[in-house]
Amino acid sequence: MTKKQRAGLVQQELDKLYPTTPIPLDHTDPYTLMVAVALSAQTTDKKVNQVTPDLFKVAGTPQRMARLEEFEIKELIKEIGLSNTKAKNLKRMAELLLERHNGIVPQTYEELEALPGVGHKTASVVMSQAFGLPAFPVDTHIHRLMTQWKLTSGKNVVETERDAKSLWKEEVWNKLHLQIIYYGREYSPARGKGEKDFITKMLFDK
Repeated sequence: MTKKQRAGLVQQELDKLYPTTPIPLDHTDPYTLMVAVALSAQTTDKKVNQVTPDLFKVAGTPQRMARLEEFEIKELIKEIGLSNTKAKNLKRMAELLLERHNGIVPQTYEELEALPGVGHKTASVVMSQAFGLPAFPVDTHIHRLMTQWKLTSGKNVVETERDAKSLWKEEVWNKLHLQIIYYGREYSPARGKGEKDFITKMLFDK
């Protein structure tokens, strides 16, 4: 079976499992999504969704976030890992949005990645999930599963993203990256033994 054939089978099975792909992080607009994604680094979406309602009540816009002191932001997100760094980033992110973009989340990678706390993955999520622009954000689930499915030999997420974009058509990227994340969580968690990972078995146990 070629790599392209494996990719086609993966997409076929994921479409059966996850015909719809709700966005895992609770948000109301591009700004609150960007904040939630920045907070999700090295923690779970579930934990972020527990913390953001109180945060967004007092700082749901760049204007309101920028008015808070770092220690106030940290108090609101203290249950999340790396809260010191994230509080600092959120304040400066809000300030720069106001200074450079009139408080509006930009729609280019260059402008997004120039904001504190916004790396390429976060920018890709915002482009995909906030603006509907074609992107393939690669998280640890996607990197691990694509390696497992022999769809990439990427040594890092940059190479894995490149391989994903070459294997699947642009119009499915936004849905497919979420489908793989959902599959990883449900059928092939990093700490599990992969007993439920039927896609890997289907591809290689023939």
